[in-house]
Amino acid sequence: MRESAERLESFYATPLGRMACDMALRRLRTLWPDLAGNNALGFGYTAPYLESYRKSANRIVLTNPSGQGAIAHRSSRGVMDCLADETLLPFSDATFDRVLCVHAVEEADDLPGLLRELWRVTQPEGRIVVIAAGRSGLWAQRDSLPFGAGRPFSRNQLRAQLITAGFSPTVGAGALYGPPVTRLSGPKIASGFERFGETICPGLAGLVMVEAIRRLYVEPDRLETAKVRAPLFGSTAQPTVERNERVETTE
Repeated sequence: MRESAERLESFYATPLGRMACDMALRRLRTLWPDLAGNNALGFGYTAPYLESYRKSANRIVLTNPSGQGAIAHRSSRGVMDCLADETLLPFSDATFDRVLCVHAVEEADDLPGLLRELWRVTQPEGRIVVIAAGRSGLWAQRDSLPFGAGRPFSRNQLRAQLITAGFSPTVGAGALYGPPVTRLSGPKIASGFERFGETICPGLAGLVMVEAIRRLYVEPDRLETAKVRAPLFGSTAQPTVERNERVETTE
């Protein structure tokens, strides 16, 4: 059962929620300063994160997983939101230049299927950013917060999932190093925690973020080679091989 869109909207209306969004946007804007001329997809609950990009983007579509529900957000073109099955998105192939995932992967019923579907709707050389609860951070330990729902991730786990789906990860970052306490959510205090955490304990981020690209071609992780274990001279039988090692023959 996913966190509902109503609960997420209520959380982001609180001082703690606004601070969480601001600290994540601080890192997201270093990757995406603007979305000028881009078509962008927000999957999960992304409205607070994409709001500041609405003026520069060519088009933004907000898509919520069917189990999450949706809240109608309007633009000059009408309602921006839709509900969709996470493994059957209602968009043509290679529709979006940018894809942002928030409150999506932690509770996905079929995470590989979701990421493959996001790969399908991303243009070649398009970029995706996945933001998820950090498994080592304090925010994932609080059941009363949306980040405490579902499965948290490490940065390396997110990278591995994206690689499996066909993306090529570029950079990773973290946010929310301070404790999830309302009285410590002021801008100056929160920024101080962020600077301290990024420098001293980067592994303790409350949120982890990974950007990846849908490449025009796939770079193999390494060459697949083989080592001949028992060469058979003068025989038509095939030698026994062991994968992922260089070819060698022994006389």
